[in-house]
Amino acid sequence: MIETITPPSTPVGGGAFTVVSARHPWRWAAGIILTAIIGLLVFSAVTNPRFGWDKVARYFRDVTVVNGIEVTLFLTVICMAVGVALGVVLAVMQLSPNPVASAFAGGYVTIFRGTPVLVQLLFWFNLAALYPEITFGIPGVNLDANQLITPMTAAILGLGLNEAAYMSEIVRAGIQSVDQGQTEAAGALGMPRLLTLSRVVLPQAMRVIIPPTGNEFIGMLKTTSLVSVLAVPDLLYSAQIIYSKNLQVIPLLVVASIWYIIVTTVFTVGQGYLERRFSRGTTRSAPPTAWGRLRAFFRVHSPLATRKGTNDER
Repeated sequence: MIETITPPSTPVGGGAFTVVSARHPWRWAAGIILTAIIGLLVFSAVTNPRFGWDKVARYFRDVTVVNGIEVTLFLTVICMAVGVALGVVLAVMQLSPNPVASAFAGGYVTIFRGTPVLVQLLFWFNLAALYPEITFGIPGVNLDANQLITPMTAAILGLGLNEAAYMSEIVRAGIQSVDQGQTEAAGALGMPRLLTLSRVVLPQAMRVIIPPTGNEFIGMLKTTSLVSVLAVPDLLYSAQIIYSKNLQVIPLLVVASIWYIIVTTVFTVGQGYLERRFSRGTTRSAPPTAWGRLRAFFRVHSPLATRKGTNDER
């Protein structure tokens, strides 16, 4: 005898199951607590007269501060360019079958990643103590190290060469993320190794290289504040010059901090869109930006959306 299974009867009054979205009360509780903490911090900062907000507004667009921002951006771009260019060379050397080239690149990375950036800046600034005259091994060339190694030159050498050690590891990881079959296919087509690297491997590795490189760029922007010990007139040193005269230390440090936040925020937004550009083709949809995730969250969890969903169910 075959048993017949009958489906359950349709509920009276509708015929469709009511789908209710999951409730997350702890998310809202955490959000309220964090909002309250932020509000208290902002209220404390605004009402504390020792911050000197009137002086912050006064020096925010000071000529010395603006010139310092230009020097900071210049150092960031130049040092990152040196770091990226030299980092690619070092990464290729590390992956080279030549043991001498690989050992040289590995030793470079070990030395420059193993010593603090501030020590390297001071070392390059005092290079004349080791080599009063720089000849580059060329007969008849005698350059005075004190005139050649200016504070700006020492800053570029210290930051750029240090960044190259970190960029070499980033580029090496990006190259190794590309399937070996791509290189083998290019070699089967008769492409030389350099052309394979520039036309096949590196374009595919950019998806892995871009995000950490953006972080390194933003980190470099803040690391340039160390050049103030060399009397390079960057943003921080410009603020120090002003508060050494008027003794308004906190307001000028707040000015420098606000400018750092503004510039890093702009570059962070640019980094996000650049990552979305290079992530195309690897995912079904481009990853959302922070603003997009925030809008999606409030679109789903807002009381208006909940009320609308309830009305639709009715």
